[in-house]
Amino acid sequence: MRTRGKKYAAARAQIAPDRCYTIEEAVPLVQKVKYVKFDETVELSLRLGVDPKHADQMVRGTVVLPHGLGKSKRVLAIAGGEKQKEAQDAGADVVGGEEMVEKIQGGFMDFDAVVATPDMMRAVGKLGKVLGPRGLMPNPKTGTVSVEIGKAVKEIKAGKVEFRVDKTGIIHAPVGKMSFAANALIGNAHALVDSIVKAKPAAAKGKYLRSVTLSSTMGPGVRIDTTHIDAVKH
Repeated sequence: MRTRGKKYAAARAQIAPDRCYTIEEAVPLVQKVKYVKFDETVELSLRLGVDPKHADQMVRGTVVLPHGLGKSKRVLAIAGGEKQKEAQDAGADVVGGEEMVEKIQGGFMDFDAVVATPDMMRAVGKLGKVLGPRGLMPNPKTGTVSVEIGKAVKEIKAGKVEFRVDKTGIIHAPVGKMSFAANALIGNAHALVDSIVKAKPAAAKGKYLRSVTLSSTMGPGVRIDTTHIDAVKH
């Protein structure tokens, strides 16, 4: 059985085990109990009342966090003609056409996100086995396949986060860095939760937000009170 260190235990002791906190209370608490030296990522974990085995209960979407993620992703844009210039002007780090498909098949992976124009998807489709498992495959549902490729690049650079429920019914998504001001993390957390609530499938029955937890990379989780979120939703 895995054992935790003394620093983790000390941090955990500062969090009431039988209490749920509002997002406004949880963020400064997570920052207060920090015990490692590096700038940790702050993440939300949401257990949803859905069965991902059914297509009509899949929860997936994107949100542009108002305060970004604290780091700029390297964006690869696959497009042709004038759309390449549009992507470059928007800040894409790597731009190319169909030749990029062969380059990626050859092992090139120096990017964190991929966007493509619809006319390129016949070629990009060959990369499903390479990009799919890494969560990098362009998809119209997440806005990464778009005629407006410049807009797609800008959104990713601005802190666009993709969320998708896993097979256990849980969504894990980052909301920023520990070094952020508390109000920035609070704003990002609310934006993410609101987007996930809006993405509730019509087929989902019963309580949608079963549990929500805020934590840092190495720190203990803080349970979030979903009562006020449910009240707003209804």
